[in-house]
Amino acid sequence: MNIAIRAGALATAGVLLQAAALPAAAQAWPVKPVRLVSPYPPGGANDVLARILAQKLTETLGQSFVVENRAGAAGNLGAELVARAVPDGYTLLMGQASNLTINVSLMAKMPYDPVKDLAPVTLVASTPNLLVVHPSLPVKTVKDLVTLAKARPGALNYASSGTGTAGHLAGELFNRAAGVKMVHIPYKGAAPALTDLVAGHVHLYFTSPISAQPFTRSGRLRPVAVTSLKRSPSTPQLPTVAEAGFGDFDVVSWWGVLTPAGAPKEVIGRLHAEIVKAIALPDIRAKFADQGADPAASNTPEQFAAYIQAEIVKWGRLIKELGVRPE
Repeated sequence: MNIAIRAGALATAGVLLQAAALPAAAQAWPVKPVRLVSPYPPGGANDVLARILAQKLTETLGQSFVVENRAGAAGNLGAELVARAVPDGYTLLMGQASNLTINVSLMAKMPYDPVKDLAPVTLVASTPNLLVVHPSLPVKTVKDLVTLAKARPGALNYASSGTGTAGHLAGELFNRAAGVKMVHIPYKGAAPALTDLVAGHVHLYFTSPISAQPFTRSGRLRPVAVTSLKRSPSTPQLPTVAEAGFGDFDVVSWWGVLTPAGAPKEVIGRLHAEIVKAIALPDIRAKFADQGADPAASNTPEQFAAYIQAEIVKWGRLIKELGVRPE
């Protein structure tokens, strides 16, 4: 037999054997530790939710799920790492609106395609942003903030965890809706932004309740309103920005798990089932609620993929309308 033909036949046989063995390998998954990449610094909402979920999956699946923080480039650094990883189910991403749907329209060049390079597994949780102010600011309601901002144009500033994040866009949307001009101060993550807000270096922040909870409970920050159309089940006492007369003001953050594109469907299916089961447990729901997050209802990978694409369209339209550009 011709050597080239024989080598080709052996290679083909090897591929077929590998394909035949895949379902069995997927069924055995996980047989080694799994890393869950959080593309933001420790202490933020993404990191907190990733650690709650990783601990539960470690318990239920008998293998370590280790959270790895890879912050940078507005969440793109960690997301790219996962997008380029071996698609075997052992490298996962805790993604969110910013690096999956907002950056696409905000950045001239993306290092990965969130639709083509990542495979959605399921949504995990969502929450409206929380408008918090430093206690020294004479603001207790949204109307107070509008009055103050109009009296001091350009004097007030608002923090965000980075350019293009939901908090940044919430601030720009508020500027437009209220007819005011507050200055955007971007940080590299929620933790440093909150540190400066607590210290009084910035005036306010549209942030995740998960990140702000320790400071609002201790009185170091004052919660004013939430940014969803309806009040959040986790903070029903807080009014919405919409209730102050801005009826279409709706900014909601969300988090979900993804794998590199090409991961075995059997692995994605098992992972999906385990995550859905985990976030339905009373202890996980209680931990999420304690952080101000609303656990996501069960959704399939296909539904999550459709949601991501719809969010890309939504945020792209808003970014264009607001004229937001990288800073």
